[in-house]
Amino acid sequence: MALVSPATTARPVAVVVRAVAVLDVLAESPRDLGTNEIARRTGMNASSASRMLATLAAGHLVRRAPDTGRYGLGLRLVQLGNAALARVELRDLVRPHLVALMEATGETATLSVPGEDTMMTVDFAQSPSSVRSVAQIGRPSVGHATAIGKVHLAYGGALPDGDLQAYTERTVTHRDELARTVASVRERGYAEALEERETGLNAIAAPVLAGSGELAAVLGLQGPAWRFDTAAMAAAIIHLRQHAGQLSAGSAS
Repeated sequence: MALVSPATTARPVAVVVRAVAVLDVLAESPRDLGTNEIARRTGMNASSASRMLATLAAGHLVRRAPDTGRYGLGLRLVQLGNAALARVELRDLVRPHLVALMEATGETATLSVPGEDTMMTVDFAQSPSSVRSVAQIGRPSVGHATAIGKVHLAYGGALPDGDLQAYTERTVTHRDELARTVASVRERGYAEALEERETGLNAIAAPVLAGSGELAAVLGLQGPAWRFDTAAMAAAIIHLRQHAGQLSAGSAS
C-alpha cells in the first residue's frame, strides 16, 4: 500500500502550526527570547503566545529561565532528536544483519523498534522462498501474541488493561501464564511464538540492547509453520542471538 503524505489529505492543525513556529523561532535565535518577542516573530498575540509557551514548557519542549522569564529550547527536543537519529542510524547498521539472517535461515528477518506502548517494524529482509511470510513496515507487534512483543514485555514493556485477545487457538490469554513466559524470555535471551498471532506463522525474536541495558531494538525471524518448525527455529536461534549480540555490543560502544 502506498504511503500518502498527511499534507496531501488534510489541512494542517492550526495550533500545531503555531507550536512549530514557536520552536522554529527559538531554534533560529542565538539567545533566549521573551514572550512578547516570540509573539511578534510568530505573528501571535501575546496572550496566545504565553499559553503556547506554558504548554510547551510543561512538555519540556521549551524551558523558561527562572531569572529572566525568557524562553529557549528544552532538553526534551534533544532526547527526541537523538531518538530520531538513532532510528535512522540503526536501520543502516542493522540492514546487513537482516540480510545475513535471511540468507542463513531462508526466512524473513525483521527489525522492530520501541514505540510508545509496542514495537514497530521498521525494516525487513524478505525470504526468497515462493511460500513465505510477508512483513510490513509500520506493523505493530502484539505483546502477548508475538515473539517480538514478548521480548518487549521482557525488557520493560507493558500490557494494556483488560482481557488479552485470542488471535488464534494458541494465543496465550492468561496473564499468569504470560508472566512465566516473559520471565523465561528474559532468562534465555529470546522469545518464540507458535501460531499465536496468525495460524500457520511461527516466529522467534531476540533483543538488541543499548549500553544502558535498555531495549534498543528487536531482531526477528518469521516463516510458515510447516517449514519454520521447532527444529528449524532451534537452528535459527543460534544465528539470531549471534547477530543480536553483535548489535548489542555495537550499541554499547
